[in-house]
Amino acid sequence: MKKLSGEKGTILVVDDEASIRRILQMRLEMIGYSVVTASDGEEALSAFRKETPDLIVLDVMMPKLDGYGVCQELRKQSDVPIIMLTALADVADRITGLELGADDYMAKPFSPKELESRIRSLLRRRNDRATTAAISNLGVMVVDNLKIDTNKRQVYKAGERIPLTGVEYSLLELLMSYPGKSFTRGEILQQVWGYSAEQHADTRVVDVHISRLRSKLEDDPEDPEYILTARGSGYFFQRVAQLEH
Repeated sequence: MKKLSGEKGTILVVDDEASIRRILQMRLEMIGYSVVTASDGEEALSAFRKETPDLIVLDVMMPKLDGYGVCQELRKQSDVPIIMLTALADVADRITGLELGADDYMAKPFSPKELESRIRSLLRRRNDRATTAAISNLGVMVVDNLKIDTNKRQVYKAGERIPLTGVEYSLLELLMSYPGKSFTRGEILQQVWGYSAEQHADTRVVDVHISRLRSKLEDDPEDPEYILTARGSGYFFQRVAQLEH
């Protein structure tokens, strides 16, 4: 992630409503972010290539290319944190963005203050992970044909690299580091997303990311061997990893 002098980071705000773009740009710039805006999906992809933002706030319903399409394209080339904004009422539609690789979502109408808080949390966790990766030397965790290189933050299955977003990697690393320990969804949100209990983030965010991890790592995601569900509680990793230095 690029280093910025005197700024907290660059945020790309994508929404076809000019009023939302203006409000978010004003508020985010007031608290120290550099803000770039786009009014449709095609403009968003162009701005991303030009500005390489540190985080994207992405509306779903837009002309030319909707937020789902933008998210799919971005995930082919980047693990940049994405918070999706959606006015869709159906829960299944709301979490579609998560299934496509977004890190979080907020339903419209939303609280700008809450969005700012979530942005801070995701960027702080991203910066913390970058700092940890630079100074750590934990080696490689191995379970069967899965390998996690904790220094490069890369995951391999049977020798083939598995592309994970930053959130997916942190979720996997958390569970693998404490085999057999059950984490509640709330604890996972705090540990991986950096959200406090007071933020009341939708715990389905965790469920969707667990599902994505299983689809990438498990031979049979419907009958997982690694990431199991603790009934009525949360999730745990049931195998003990060996550490290679």
